[in-house]
Amino acid sequence: MAVALADDTIGVPPQAPPARPRLLIVATSFVLVGIGTAFAGLLGIYLDAHNAAVKEGVTFLPDNVNIELTPGNVALFGLLISSVIVQWAVYSIAVNDRPRAYLALGVTALLGAAYINSMCWYWIRMGITVHTKVGALIFSITGLHVAMVGGGILFVALMSFRALGGEFSGRDREGLTAAAIYWHASVVIYIVIWFTIFVTK
Repeated sequence: MAVALADDTIGVPPQAPPARPRLLIVATSFVLVGIGTAFAGLLGIYLDAHNAAVKEGVTFLPDNVNIELTPGNVALFGLLISSVIVQWAVYSIAVNDRPRAYLALGVTALLGAAYINSMCWYWIRMGITVHTKVGALIFSITGLHVAMVGGGILFVALMSFRALGGEFSGRDREGLTAAAIYWHASVVIYIVIWFTIFVTK
């Protein structure tokens, strides 16, 4: 009887482990949908006001406002580089190259901080105030994006500490992937802002 049981079990593969739910990626996606909706609403209001001014033949921006394109281009270039580097961090963890993953995460956070610094300088250079509708819209849109990038820096920092604790590896890098998705989304939103505000003005 025991031999028969042994023969019956020969060639039967073990059950696959249950699929791990990607809760952090799903939660990040839901958050990004809400953030994207907020930006879509603000940019829609901005474009509506801009088009109304064009139809009336009046100047949309106040005379004392100077929106230069160069600082916006520099900020865009820095964010595009950071998007590549944060993906490098995910790849490095995937191949268990932890030193380069830590380096990439640190550089990503540094570039994010440089972007926030450049936008603060940009606000001063523009000479715009929140006392006008245009100024309030520009500050609302760019300020919300600065807050988004700040949240991205905290997200990357938290995932970096978890990586330092040995939590992520080639088989499980969900946290870093979620942080990278958030970071890529912030870069895409800035591209839309850059074109809408800094290019078209």
